[in-house]
Amino acid sequence: MKNTTVNAGMKIGAATGGLVFAVLGIIPGLSFGAFGTLILLQKLMGSGVEPTLFVRAAIVMGSLVGLVCAATVSLVVGGLLGTVMGYIVSTPAAMREQLGRSEKA
Repeated sequence: MKNTTVNAGMKIGAATGGLVFAVLGIIPGLSFGAFGTLILLQKLMGSGVEPTLFVRAAIVMGSLVGLVCAATVSLVVGGLLGTVMGYIVSTPAAMREQLGRSEKA
């Protein structure tokens, strides 16, 4: 079985995952990261979180972490689905190749 089909599927899937992230994942990634950071800061500092420089910096970092996590999940899941589709597409050709080898032997 040639790996070119599987590699092409992986690349197409990762590109599709990146496109889905660009369209649907940027805003939720930023929002969930900021919200998660606010919840964490509320647990650490109590119910009254004052908007100090530390809190604002932590929210920005949390937003960036949420964005990177959303991008990673989109790319990995897209690449994984593309790889699976590449294997599914290349399986009939590999089976025909095996049958051709067994008939010659």
